[in-house]
Amino acid sequence: MKYEMIYDLHTHTTYSHGEGSVEDNVRVAVNKGLDFVAITDHGPGHLFYGVKRKNFPKMKEDIDKMNVKFPKIDVKYSVEANTVHGGNGLDVSPEETKQFDFIIAGFHFGLFGCSSVRNWLWSHGFKAGEESLRKKNTKMIVNALRQNDIAILTHPGDKGPFDLVEIAKVCAETDTLMEINGKHGHLTEKEIALVAQNPDVKFIIGSDAHVPDAVGTFEASLQRAFAAGLDISRIVNIREIGEEQDD
Repeated sequence: MKYEMIYDLHTHTTYSHGEGSVEDNVRVAVNKGLDFVAITDHGPGHLFYGVKRKNFPKMKEDIDKMNVKFPKIDVKYSVEANTVHGGNGLDVSPEETKQFDFIIAGFHFGLFGCSSVRNWLWSHGFKAGEESLRKKNTKMIVNALRQNDIAILTHPGDKGPFDLVEIAKVCAETDTLMEINGKHGHLTEKEIALVAQNPDVKFIIGSDAHVPDAVGTFEASLQRAFAAGLDISRIVNIREIGEEQDD
């Protein structure tokens, strides 16, 4: 069987860590036949490549122009917020989230308030204090999920130790999709199999495109899902070619 991606809700542009413009990403999405695509640049708390808050209106203006220029595709305005300890659990405030069509979020290095150094050391082989770090990381993610309307948890399990069973449970409770990420390799095959044991968890493939040509890519992620034994009907943005999309 052959499959196609219906929409890609995780792409980056020059507003943060991407190499292409909003229009570059949209053009590739149109050429690949996607129904819609989202521009989801990194949250403003990231010290190195977060989008500048002053550029939020410019991003929205670019997206509005693309929806006029390319009427066959729906271009969504979003942000990949960074999870942090305390507060509402994100580097975008509850007030700021209202300007976006939806919010996606995940853990990243490179900002304060998320045990960034400890997680970086862990990911480079320094495993001391792993269980306490796992608990702290898991609490951070759960707090963000419970306090915000997060559409997608991006690359769960990446960059640090997490209790993915607990996180999957909360994703199911909050109707948050767990991402099979095309750039970072998480969820891994083993992680997919683990969290899929919860029948209420739903998945999405995100390209996490940092270059325009990567927009809409899904094949490697889909192969991981197949290898994990995941029922492909649980991935919301993939369908068999020829299958009618539900309204």
